[in-house]
Amino acid sequence: MKTPTLYAPDSIRGITIKQPWAACILHGDKRVENRPRPWAPGWRLLHAGAETDRAALRDPLVARTVRGMELPTRAVLGIVRITGSHTDPGEACNPWAQPDRFHLDLDDVHPLPLPVPCDGQFGPWRVPLAVYERVLFQLPSHLHVLLPEATS
Repeated sequence: MKTPTLYAPDSIRGITIKQPWAACILHGDKRVENRPRPWAPGWRLLHAGAETDRAALRDPLVARTVRGMELPTRAVLGIVRITGSHTDPGEACNPWAQPDRFHLDLDDVHPLPLPVPCDGQFGPWRVPLAVYERVLFQLPSHLHVLLPEATS
């Protein structure tokens, strides 16, 4: 009989983002994530998906941000807080914003020292408890109070 998967508190979810976009959030100034629909505010574990957007690497803004970096995939690489989402009826709100998309506003970005291997999913996904605990272990103790139901 298979052991059921235990999950992190329901108030924390994962967000999967392809590389190099994940690196641009964690190590650059990308504070907008483009999605087809809005997301609820809250903390997310930032997960790099299995695929790399190779075309994005030719974008000068992206290339400058990730130059010389390794771009791990299939792993949780940090935590981020979504503070809201919006569309832009006119001019883009940010150089990273794409037209005709919802822009998730990102804040409180904290990269992890080491990637935590994990399979992600589309949409906000439930985080396995073992992954959540490995993320918490890498965070400074002052960040534990930010995450819901985090234990020291």
